[in-house]
Amino acid sequence: DDLPNMKYFSLTSHCYFEDGYDTNILPLFRRMSNLEELTLHINLRNRTTFIDGTHIYNEILVHMPRLHAFNFHISTQTEINPLVHHLSKDDIQRTLNDNIKYQQMDCIITYIHSGTECHVFSLPFMFEDLHNIGNTFPNIVFSHVRRLRVIDNVPFQHEFFNRIAFSFPLLESLIVINYNSQSSISDEWNSDDNQLHSIAKFNYLESLFLGKADIDYVDQFLDERKTHVPRLTELTIDYDHLAIVTDNFTRDTTRLNCIKVERLHFFNTGINKINNENMNSICAAES
Repeated sequence: DDLPNMKYFSLTSHCYFEDGYDTNILPLFRRMSNLEELTLHINLRNRTTFIDGTHIYNEILVHMPRLHAFNFHISTQTEINPLVHHLSKDDIQRTLNDNIKYQQMDCIITYIHSGTECHVFSLPFMFEDLHNIGNTFPNIVFSHVRRLRVIDNVPFQHEFFNRIAFSFPLLESLIVINYNSQSSISDEWNSDDNQLHSIAKFNYLESLFLGKADIDYVDQFLDERKTHVPRLTELTIDYDHLAIVTDNFTRDTTRLNCIKVERLHFFNTGINKINNENMNSICAAES
């Protein structure tokens, strides 16, 4: 049955849809012919093609002739295949501009492991969660995002984290997934002259996950010469990485960024967590 009295509809999901998008969500949209405002924040996986502007128009918007406000973020995970792998950001952007006329839009394509993830979204970005973006993302400010996950097959250099700090100024939770070393720049930081590198400032970051990251990213975030995290209270990390980066908890330059940590979770070890009572010495120099 149609839903003629439905004027406003919002769907936000933090889980990944697989079959449910085609079998449940799209048929629901076709019943909302009088809808005026739509908010859509969904993540899809195991698809053979990206959701792009052409799909959004043909499968959603064409059924909503009265729609005048459309805030959306749709991410699609696919396995790499020749047709999808050769699509560029410009290809996806063109489908958005040609089919959707409500507001400005942008897109991000991230290559992860054996697959690809494509994000299409309206601007300004109105949602608090954004997962799986990599080195390539637009130079815009995501002022509503509080929780972010970054992942890539290519190393994250220091400048990447400066860009993240600028583009996500109110970030509270960050997950970093990258097994590729930053070692190509380590000599520059170990030298006496690292004036050319500005500090990445995450002024509101409270939770940081580094359990699936190369040891270089542990150093990136704990070394106060590289990153400033004055509100960090929760840290998930590999114990061996922590011990090495802090020189067995005696390194001065890791003291400041760890001083407020209350919950320390060790990833892939038998140790679950250390609470605030044990944190006075963790990451801090011995007096």
